[in-house]
Amino acid sequence: MSLVEGTGVKPFIKWAGGKRWLIENQQFELPEFRGRYIEPFLGGGAVFFHVAPNSAVLSDANASLISVYRAVRADWRRVEAELKKMQRLHCRDYYYAERSRIRRTTHTQAAQFLYLNRTCWNGLYRENLSGKFNVPIGTKTQVIMPDDNFEASSKALQNAELIACDFEDTLSIATAGDLVFLDPPYTTAHNTNGFVKYNQKIFSWEDQIRLRDCVEAASRRGAKIIMTNANHKTIRDLYASLGSPNIISRFSVISGSSASRGQTTEALYVF
Repeated sequence: MSLVEGTGVKPFIKWAGGKRWLIENQQFELPEFRGRYIEPFLGGGAVFFHVAPNSAVLSDANASLISVYRAVRADWRRVEAELKKMQRLHCRDYYYAERSRIRRTTHTQAAQFLYLNRTCWNGLYRENLSGKFNVPIGTKTQVIMPDDNFEASSKALQNAELIACDFEDTLSIATAGDLVFLDPPYTTAHNTNGFVKYNQKIFSWEDQIRLRDCVEAASRRGAKIIMTNANHKTIRDLYASLGSPNIISRFSVISGSSASRGQTTEALYVF
């Protein structure tokens, strides 16, 4: 059996749409599986760290993100030491200087990514048209977190293959015995929500259709698939031939205005 839960390892990356809340939800339950754990939209990796599988394939289209995971797996001590330096130096001027700085080594690049991730506005990852990270500084000043355990994170990643690639490449290898967890950007058709409009730039509606086709193919090959997605009519219609979702509630923290944050719902599919 490949499911080994209860490790207590917390994600070290905050990611918009992250699933820390999901693993605590009573409606979320992962089945036992004998093959690989496969996650094509890794992000913060909350579900991966919760499962702590014996064998995993983890991927994301964001190559910088995957590089951070590789760096922590290879030499977590150097990454943590660099991050502690950044904690001591943190201030508004240092943030913007670091945001513009080009780091040359793997461990300093990883620490820079984590520093910006933890101190930028709302933990958002966004690039300009030139491919430069351009999120403004946020209100949080804590760079080293009380629950950081880079050693345990590194250990959990030892059995994982980390790949920077399109989700279709990763899903194409899923077969009988594998468990696939999917958490794509919540892009919908005909929606004017600001966060969804931002997702549209990085994950189009055409990508959603392509994902549906990949899910259908992987399911036919015998893979078990769990997916979260937007609770929106266009998503429910897109997957209608494959099944209906469970609707789960959560507290939204995506909105930039605290007044507009509150309870929201997401769709949870099991194929």
